[in-house]
Amino acid sequence: MLEPFEFIFWEALKAFGLVVVALLAVKAARAFARPGGGGRMPGLVLYGVILALVALGARALGQDIAAEVYGWAGQKNLDRHEFATAYSNGLRAVELRPGVLRYWQLLASAKFDLHQFGSLLRDEPSFRALSPRGLDEDDLVRFAYARYFVGEYAQVIPLTAEFIRRNPAYPKSYVLAGLAETGLRQYAEAERDFLTALRILPTQADAVEGLAHVYFLSGDAGRARAVLEATSHYAFPPAERERFKTLMALYGQ
Repeated sequence: MLEPFEFIFWEALKAFGLVVVALLAVKAARAFARPGGGGRMPGLVLYGVILALVALGARALGQDIAAEVYGWAGQKNLDRHEFATAYSNGLRAVELRPGVLRYWQLLASAKFDLHQFGSLLRDEPSFRALSPRGLDEDDLVRFAYARYFVGEYAQVIPLTAEFIRRNPAYPKSYVLAGLAETGLRQYAEAERDFLTALRILPTQADAVEGLAHVYFLSGDAGRARAVLEATSHYAFPPAERERFKTLMALYGQ
């Protein structure tokens, strides 16, 4: 989002420009309306055209302001975890200004938090049309997770691969790729990606669980337990420790 003072400055500049153009147009219309002014159109017609153009400009300016206000409100709603209200405000901003990417991103964040993954994915063409240089990293990750949650595992992998090319040190992208590969039963590839995530961040709990699960699905429950036992060498939160214990019991059956 634009900073409030920056937005106010630019909108005030637009309003000032609109007023100046309107005044100049009126002055020119008077010249045409005077006898010998060289104009053929009646003065009233000229004034009518000017009024219509000014009204259109004012309407566009008002929509800019309204969309930005909805955008600010929606961002505050997201910060407060008021996701339904953030969705409503984001949707209104997009309806008013569908050509502004940051309003789509606000709406996408709200949809993701509301688990509206199918609706979010239907917006992807709009994101790509407004991102001629490619989706930014936040959008890539959001769409990748959305595709994973709706079970489109094969479509997840190209998105995570693109993210990894841009930021090879981000462990969660490898974790998500590993989860999608697990869903596709590509266990060797999943093992590789989970191990890469753990090399970057040994305390990445999702990578630990994913790697153990891959070994278990591959028929090697002993290796799955070994992965979980190795977590004793690292500092994990108590909740994750409890989760590892539960998985150890499951894999020991």
